[in-house]
Amino acid sequence: MDIENRKSKTRRIREWFKRKNKRADAYQWNEVSDDSEDDNLHDDLVRSLEIDPCIFTNELRIFVGTWNVAGRSPVGSLAVDVNEWLNLKDAADMYVLGFQEIVPLKTKNVIGGEDPTEATNWNLLIGKTLNDKYGCPWLTPMLNPISSEHYHFVRFPGFGRRASFSGHSGFTGPELSKAQQEEEAYGCSKYKLMASKKMVGVFISVWMKKEFLTKYRISDVKVSSVACGIMGYLGNKGSVSVSMSIEGTSFCFITAHLASGEKRGDEGRRNHQVSEIFRRTSFPRSSEDDDNPHPITILGHDRIFWFGDLNYRLYQDNNLAKEFIKKQDWKALQEFDQLRKELEDGGVFEGWREGNIEFAPTYKYSSANCNRYTAGLPGRSGEKQRTPAWCDRILWYGKGVRQLSYFRSESKFSDHRPVSALFSIPIEVMKVTNPRKVFPTGTFLPMPSGKLEPIDSKGGARSTLLSLFSKESVNGIGSLP
Repeated sequence: MDIENRKSKTRRIREWFKRKNKRADAYQWNEVSDDSEDDNLHDDLVRSLEIDPCIFTNELRIFVGTWNVAGRSPVGSLAVDVNEWLNLKDAADMYVLGFQEIVPLKTKNVIGGEDPTEATNWNLLIGKTLNDKYGCPWLTPMLNPISSEHYHFVRFPGFGRRASFSGHSGFTGPELSKAQQEEEAYGCSKYKLMASKKMVGVFISVWMKKEFLTKYRISDVKVSSVACGIMGYLGNKGSVSVSMSIEGTSFCFITAHLASGEKRGDEGRRNHQVSEIFRRTSFPRSSEDDDNPHPITILGHDRIFWFGDLNYRLYQDNNLAKEFIKKQDWKALQEFDQLRKELEDGGVFEGWREGNIEFAPTYKYSSANCNRYTAGLPGRSGEKQRTPAWCDRILWYGKGVRQLSYFRSESKFSDHRPVSALFSIPIEVMKVTNPRKVFPTGTFLPMPSGKLEPIDSKGGARSTLLSLFSKESVNGIGSLP
């Protein structure tokens, strides 16, 4: 009789879990025999409770922009141009901005030590532009400006719990200045600087909405740089990259400045540099990393964005190119685009994608007459004559990425026009629907058998099971001994 009562109670428990857990079939309840019920019941129920995360997919809007600023320092009047470029009327969740030539590519800048001044100035302007829009100035000027040569977000004590940063490619981020600490404490800024990295004139700056630092788990923020210019190893050309994970999705952002030149064969040098950047970019693990595996190489990431002054030109002479531009026949002009050919032929960017180009070539504009290309203009001292081309591009790789827009802005600050794209990207968010209540090891609790048993390594799961039984008893499903 006792055996039958125990089996009856066990069946009631199993039936309760069938109703409670919609995924019960995945754990094959019907294959548990009566003879093994007492031995396996707890393990099966524990599995049902512990292996019950739900994967939600949220959409993240990421703005990616690139701008070759021709060695010019940002000035106050540039704020209007930056505001137009960032398209704040349709604000994104993240802003990933790549710059080229933030310093003149002179010998002293290429072979000398890194000077963070210009990168800091650009970050201050970007932060001010993003946050002034919402009535929250980024507390500038700061008492001790951040050193933006390579920077990662440092969380102020008490600010959020979900953001986690580790593995910063051998550098330690600067301490927060007093002004930044005040900013963190009062929470005024809408966007936070997550990471930035400078290598000679190539610079990347990544910003995220402050609310996302608590909404999502952000981890393993790392940076990397590859110099592949003069002699293959100087930083006048190359890339800087940021790697990070948002919940269960890994991202890699690469901004690059590739070899110039419009002669036939110059595209081969650019292809070689792309291959070198793929080969030499790495995000090695460090003692600060969490336990989750993180991609080490570019192609190991889930979503990848490659953007910058890629310098691919047109297989076309200036006169015919000007005719297509005059007609605004961008589709016909793209037939001569070197990068488009690489994408179609499966060259160095095999499997990568780019949105439809429905704007005029972005290079090279005259400094004397900023609305006209240099090609065909009367010769001017020191100004190169170049056939117009789409040098400034944004590519992506990975499933589920939707490009919402792809456009150029009309700032006349340099001989390049800034280019940007807005993306909608799914990210996987894991939420445990059955959180466990954990009791200390050594605590004695009554089990369904009626015995007092100590909480062991499975204590958390057993206590959860007991709490559920208690709820069911209260709800009148049936008392359990």
